[in-house]
Amino acid sequence: MALRVSRSLEEWRAAAELREASRRGASPGHAGRERTVLTIGNFDGVHLGHREILRRVVERAKETACLPAVVTFDPHPLKVLRPAEAPVLLSTMTQRMREMEALGIAAVLALPFDLEMAKLSPEEFVGTILVKTMGAACIFVGGNFRFGHKQAGDVKVLRELGQRFGYTVEIVEPVVLRGEIVSSTAIREAVRAGRVQEAARLLGRPFALTGNIQPGTGTGSRVVFPTLNLGHEQEITPGNGVYATETFVDGRLYRSATNVGVRPTFDGKALAIESHLFNFDQRVTSGPMQIWFWKRLRGERKFSGPEELREQIARDIERSKTFFRRLDRARLESAERKAKSQLMRGV
Repeated sequence: MALRVSRSLEEWRAAAELREASRRGASPGHAGRERTVLTIGNFDGVHLGHREILRRVVERAKETACLPAVVTFDPHPLKVLRPAEAPVLLSTMTQRMREMEALGIAAVLALPFDLEMAKLSPEEFVGTILVKTMGAACIFVGGNFRFGHKQAGDVKVLRELGQRFGYTVEIVEPVVLRGEIVSSTAIREAVRAGRVQEAARLLGRPFALTGNIQPGTGTGSRVVFPTLNLGHEQEITPGNGVYATETFVDGRLYRSATNVGVRPTFDGKALAIESHLFNFDQRVTSGPMQIWFWKRLRGERKFSGPEELREQIARDIERSKTFFRRLDRARLESAERKAKSQLMRGV
């Protein structure tokens, strides 16, 4: 089922009526009430902790023949309530929707967050949105979940309201890796510092920047290594430096080496994100582009001139290729071990 995103309660109700009518073979307006298993949150980055909650939602929805759904907010509530405290976001709303769809979520209610919504009491939020509009049968949240005006609602309140409105509440424990709770905050810190392998461990996949190809300055061509420049949509970028990356462009995925920085050798000032794609000979000047950051190769440096920079870029490219050769070898060995283990067990 393709993900359906609704941006108002009215949109959700209309979509729900069509879904239920289709399921029952009835005409819109004569179908029964749709029931959902849902979760609520911002899900910035859709990291391992988020993925566990979403996995549980999808699993329970299958068991109970309900719709697996998410309630989220746009913009992030802190951007409205306390802008100075609002976090820079790891992902765009589009990226989050794609990840949710890949995990099996069928519908998202992305509510515009404003001061009027912030005034809803816990009871109003649950009664109007989760129950009356979404038909909540079961709600999955983390143990520190808060909601409603001035965050007056917590898990205890959510459960008490569930007894009145007829839904159950399931608490999902945080995911802990190496003694650290997986969180969007920890991932932001890792990305900013260029620790993209650490970020990937917490995300469950490499950190990615998405956007569109934009015109460059011609610097890459001057040093014989043409690049594609990304005009990114996110609020955060990896720390300045050179990375082993994969770049998706023109419908294909290429191994690449990517520079994030201000081009100090050429007295640059503006941040640029430039990818040199391996085995790429297309003349592409526009279109969507996405970069996955696998490993930081070095920090940003100022060189004596184009020749020294050219020599360093050649070394960076070779290091990136070496990284991916090792990654491919490790994947192959892992697949062979898995196949051997299954054979030994008679699977």
